[in-house]
Amino acid sequence: MSTVLVTGADRGIGNALCRAYHARGETVIAACLEESDALRALGIRVEPGVDVTSDDAVRGLAERLANSRTSLDLLINNAGIAERDALGALDYDAIRRQIEVNTLGPLRVTEALLSRLEPEARVAFITSRIGSLGDNRSGGLYGYRISKCAANMVAVNLAHDLGKRGIAAVVLHPGMVATAMTFDDERHEARSPEDAAAALIERIDRVEPTEPGAQPAFWHAPERTIIPW
Repeated sequence: MSTVLVTGADRGIGNALCRAYHARGETVIAACLEESDALRALGIRVEPGVDVTSDDAVRGLAERLANSRTSLDLLINNAGIAERDALGALDYDAIRRQIEVNTLGPLRVTEALLSRLEPEARVAFITSRIGSLGDNRSGGLYGYRISKCAANMVAVNLAHDLGKRGIAAVVLHPGMVATAMTFDDERHEARSPEDAAAALIERIDRVEPTEPGAQPAFWHAPERTIIPW
């Protein structure tokens, strides 16, 4: 049995990941913005008030884990937001919000929880192919693209430093998923959070420790293909 912590567990993919890992017998910690009676009722440890943009909130989570002597075998950086925009009507405050959550959030959480990660632990970054420079064929979505592109760099940078500690990292695109982050005109293409969670878990299960300095891959989890950076 391993201990798994998932950020952004209130809803969507994060919630589905918590339920799936719990169903297979893992110890699950759901890091949420709000309380979740539904997850608690399953026997999942819920840590409410975990705003990944807040140093104090993330530090508080790390302290509670330390006080309960909880170590992690898997950290899944899943928390994220998306806001639609277009050139000519850009909201720079919205862009900053997305960078705070999508880019700095996983960095802040991973750094704060370093001491809680077991040797040979794994850290997963749920990002998006929309942050790929090589895969950008349409433009638009400035804030989301910028934040996810920068998040990919955060993940690669962390992968190098984590590798020196014997911790493996994986960067994952979950596909188009029907969550609160999915734009209405895209929902017809979207898979369920449960299907997305199953594909992500299958990919995470395959992660092996890599040699320090090795470049991580950017995986399209449902298709089992590699996305260009």
